[in-house]
Amino acid sequence: MTDADVTVVPRGTIRMDRNFQLEAHTIARRSDPNPDLEFVASPIYNLVIDHPEGTVLWDTGAHPAAGEGHWPSGLFDAYPVEDPDEHALEDDLERVGYAVGDVDYVVQTHLHMDHAGGLERFAGTDTPVFVHEEELKYAYLSATTDEGSAGYVLEDFHHDLNWRLVHRERETPLEDLELLHLPGHTPGMLGTMLHLDDAGTLLFTSDLADVAANYRKEWPMGPGLLWNRQAWLDSVRTAKELERRHDAEVVYGHDHDQFEGMLEGWP
Repeated sequence: MTDADVTVVPRGTIRMDRNFQLEAHTIARRSDPNPDLEFVASPIYNLVIDHPEGTVLWDTGAHPAAGEGHWPSGLFDAYPVEDPDEHALEDDLERVGYAVGDVDYVVQTHLHMDHAGGLERFAGTDTPVFVHEEELKYAYLSATTDEGSAGYVLEDFHHDLNWRLVHRERETPLEDLELLHLPGHTPGMLGTMLHLDDAGTLLFTSDLADVAANYRKEWPMGPGLLWNRQAWLDSVRTAKELERRHDAEVVYGHDHDQFEGMLEGWP
């Protein structure tokens, strides 16, 4: 266990069809052939982990120019972010008492557009940026060819960054801070497990589970948000085993109902 504090950094709101979060949430039936679809709001957040070995920034949010051409128009139409220009990384960090210059390490759980948009702030610095090797490969494949996923924006991560590649299924870059390879949403999805003196073990799933039902009910996200369905299910069950073994508190990637209770941070 380590004596660390975790601060939640609100980074705005992203909206999407509920069917992206929960596969076949709304379906047509003979009795209701044209059901109303839900366009739901979900929080974007980062974490600052004030660790004895350094200050860690967990994810970097959406780019402030997401709606002004930084994201392709079709991507922003499907996943609009509310007022991204009001949520530049340096401004949101300042609101919780930190500056970009305070950050000693960055952990990128994955490189989708709502998670990697602040990486440019670390270009040309020696700040280590942890990412799984499979994620970096897939992000470049997706952003530069017709293969892969539409959720990557090359300008988010194609910078002079001090990449620290995670190669294994589990690595511990800092004491009691573990990076867990949990593929499924993307090939290189990283969960994060943190063992705290006062708050016990925290398991941050990132987008392994957008919302609680993805994890608790093993209700998959829509096909557009799953790279590999079987890998995702295996990763959910791996996370559940870690939860059981460590009596961990599980924190989801974009769960509106959970988010309000997270804002006080840990411990």
